[in-house]
Amino acid sequence: MGYKIYIVDLTDEERSILLDELKKGKKSSRKLNRARILLLADEGKTDEEIAAVLHSSPSTVQRTRQRFVEGNLENALNEKKREGGRQKIIDGKASATLIALTRSKPPEGRKRWTLELLADRLVELRVVDSISQETVRKELKKNGSSLA
Repeated sequence: MGYKIYIVDLTDEERSILLDELKKGKKSSRKLNRARILLLADEGKTDEEIAAVLHSSPSTVQRTRQRFVEGNLENALNEKKREGGRQKIIDGKASATLIALTRSKPPEGRKRWTLELLADRLVELRVVDSISQETVRKELKKNGSSLA
């Protein structure tokens, strides 16, 4: 096994809350599954037994137990807020600047803007630290703009 066993000991109130959640059935399947895990754990079932009954993994059962023991019922039932991946390169200001550039006169000696010229100009204007031509292309597409 290799992990600590967390003993779930529900109060009558917590058990009642979990049973009510299951009867209503209007929550996410993950939340309902966590409620079932806690109820079975309270009955003394092992992680492997619970996982087999609920068609889940023992690690999911163990994490749910741990979140209950180290936190509370609310913590065990609900998912943690997830941090959104990378920060966006182009924010509202950068997007507006990009659109304005595409509508402005191209640089001297050029007939039109290119993705490379736009990317370079955004960096030159210090709107962004760096940006790829592909990011510029995607932003233009998203905003319905074109270089034609």
